Amino acid sequence: MRRSVSTCRHSFLRFTSNFGVLSVIALLAAGLCLLPVHAQTPAIKTLRLASTPWSPFTNEPGKARFALDLVHAALERAGISANTTIVEEGKLTSSLLKGDYDGSAALWKDAERERTLLYSHSYLENRLILVGRKGSDVTATKLSALKGKRIALVETYAYGDEIRNSGAVYVKSTSEEDSLQKVISSDVAYTLLDELVVEYILKNYPDQAKKYLAFGSTPLLVRTLHFAVRKDLPGAASIIDKFNSELTTLVADRTYHRLLQLDWIQADVDGQTVNIPRTDQAGTAPPDHTYKLATDQSDSKGSTGFYVGGKVYQNWSTVPDAFKLAGPNDTLSGGTKFSIFSFKF
Repeated sequence: MRRSVSTCRHSFLRFTSNFGVLSVIALLAAGLCLLPVHAQTPAIKTLRLASTPWSPFTNEPGKARFALDLVHAALERAGISANTTIVEEGKLTSSLLKGDYDGSAALWKDAERERTLLYSHSYLENRLILVGRKGSDVTATKLSALKGKRIALVETYAYGDEIRNSGAVYVKSTSEEDSLQKVISSDVAYTLLDELVVEYILKNYPDQAKKYLAFGSTPLLVRTLHFAVRKDLPGAASIIDKFNSELTTLVADRTYHRLLQLDWIQADVDGQTVNIPRTDQAGTAPPDHTYKLATDQSDSKGSTGFYVGGKVYQNWSTVPDAFKLAGPNDTLSGGTKFSIFSFKF
């Protein structure tokens, strides 16, 4: 079941990544019509979802919860009501399999869960980056290279067996802030931080990061993140189909930028990787780096284009001057100072 679209005049921008195929409709002229048509979904009560606490992806309201915010935004647009309960680490899978909840907004794929749950397309990736003190070797490209190294990991996070079995010596920490402090104070050699957390550090603490830290360039672990519901839930397939359809809109209207608190993201448009600014005031110079929505996209320093004003431009020099304006993308965190983490250097 897919969204059918009727338009008077339209142009299609096709986003492709390992998220699946996303079709973004660019409305380029007056009088356009966009009429989504979904298959009927049996009436259901508010979805009862569950997640474990994992900042900045999942958490209680009022705290950083990027993944939950993205999923709830997509569901709301699809006309589906949902609430997420935060449960203790170690209890999520059993609660889902027993039917205590209808599903979860943020799950890695797992063979045991897949027998019971129906998964959406991937809407985000968890990419763990090696972080060490300035001058340390962060060139490792696989977890086995960390054997014998002391690495700080947040005690309550489920990192998976690949990390636990790598041969590294794991030191428990209470938070990302605590992990980074252990690195700075030389209590450990490294920590593993999600790339979005690294983006936050580079954006909000650029001088301190340059002075005290070294960041790996290759993710040591990549896991796709999914929304999932129980297969026996009435209308489960239609719920997932509607959610998948709304992912296109979240990219096209920059909801991803806003909810992930990013100034630039990178996605594929018509087979070409492009940089997409938070607004069409793209700034007076091209970005130093962008956040990739998928790891299989080309490097941002390569032959990537730019998507502004509803069009793709092959390079920065071809972007019209009308878009090269100082704006939200030239200010810290898009003009807002976020307080997701409080790192001390």
